[in-house]
Amino acid sequence: MIQIGTSCDWSRERFTYDPGLSRAVREVFVSLYEKKVIYRGEYMVNWCPECNTAISDLETVHEETAGHMWHIKYGPLTVATTRPETMLGDSAVAINAKDERYLHLHGRTIRLPLMDREIPIILDDMADPEFGSGAVKGHARPRSERLRGGKRHNLPIIQVIGQDAKMTAAAGKYAGLDRYEARKRIVEDLRELGLIERIEDHTLSIGKCQRSKTVVEPLVSKQWFLRTKPLAAKAIAAVDEKRIEIVPEVWVKDLE
Repeated sequence: MIQIGTSCDWSRERFTYDPGLSRAVREVFVSLYEKKVIYRGEYMVNWCPECNTAISDLETVHEETAGHMWHIKYGPLTVATTRPETMLGDSAVAINAKDERYLHLHGRTIRLPLMDREIPIILDDMADPEFGSGAVKGHARPRSERLRGGKRHNLPIIQVIGQDAKMTAAAGKYAGLDRYEARKRIVEDLRELGLIERIEDHTLSIGKCQRSKTVVEPLVSKQWFLRTKPLAAKAIAAVDEKRIEIVPEVWVKDLE
């Protein structure tokens, strides 16, 4: 007779923080750190303001949501954004070297609306001439490609949205406001100053925490990371050499 299920020996139950297991975890962690497989650094993470923790991409559920694209005047440039509240942290405006419309502006500085801060106009491929206005808000957040672009140009990280999803002290007069209330106030202020060129309907892919259903905030955070490639290579080799057998064999394709 074939029995389906698991019969556990509960007399051998262990807790992760039991002295023996805790010591084993530290031993493996330190060993991997010394081999430079585990490392720490400031990277873009999906932050859940409700759970107050970083969550993985697998724990982030994306939903198509109706939103807007605001075209905002930054001096001689118009910058398109789906999140006006993040403009408070801008430290540059990026244009593409192949975009002849703006090439003559490279090297100049412009005054950031609402913040009275001079920011440079830089050249970077993160600006897509075919998307939006062709000019991109340059900063070290919130999207990963913009973080990399910011690092390439040594742009300062100006964190205007905190882990509680409220505006930080760096947001000036908008500090303490919820991110969506800040968006409303910022749009109103920009409109009063005549700096909104136009507003377009735009479909967004909004990331939400799988557990709390809260909209996640892409934040730069110092976290521990694991280089999976060297570990995966050993696992794949073990399967290829038949030292480990996966049943049914169709699941072997998941390792490719």
